[in-house]
Amino acid sequence: MPRPRYRACLEDGLKLDLNHLARRGFVRFGANIGVRGITWTRSYWGQVARGVISAEMSYPHDAWLRIQIGESVQRITLVSRSRNFGGRQWFFLCPATGRLATVLWMPPGADRFLSRQAWGPQVAYRSQFQGASDRAYLGKERIKARLIGDLNPAEWELPPKPKGMRWVTYKRYVERFDEYEESLDKASISSVVKRLG
Repeated sequence: MPRPRYRACLEDGLKLDLNHLARRGFVRFGANIGVRGITWTRSYWGQVARGVISAEMSYPHDAWLRIQIGESVQRITLVSRSRNFGGRQWFFLCPATGRLATVLWMPPGADRFLSRQAWGPQVAYRSQFQGASDRAYLGKERIKARLIGDLNPAEWELPPKPKGMRWVTYKRYVERFDEYEESLDKASISSVVKRLG
């Protein structure tokens, strides 16, 4: 049963994912990249927010990320930890809880980025507002999007294994896809029985 919608949906707000920022060149581990513009977009709404981001990560013991959205300015401490097999893993230090996090959220109506745990029961993920059938449909679509590659999506319910993917991984996707399909079948049978009964 989905939860009532009295809590804010995290995905409707803004998200800072440190690893995603690194892949897109907004931060560079071990360097200062200067000031860059950043935008958040949604598929249906287009651009929802725009800001300026800068990060100083040259010194592991004095690293930070600064983000400005409109008049709101926030400076977030960055912390690195050594990995078992070499290198360093970077984290945000949540301004509210002091916990390490790779993702910070600014839900609708908020004025700063905090970890998911800092927002507590005020927020929920989108999937928590959905019923079992909606989650199953979404799960099937995610698997299909991961496997489709250059194929035509309209021609495939479950696309074949992409080149370079391990068979073990593909079989795991197939099993999960089948579980979602079974869940949807049970839901449709249940609704038919209710209508007939």
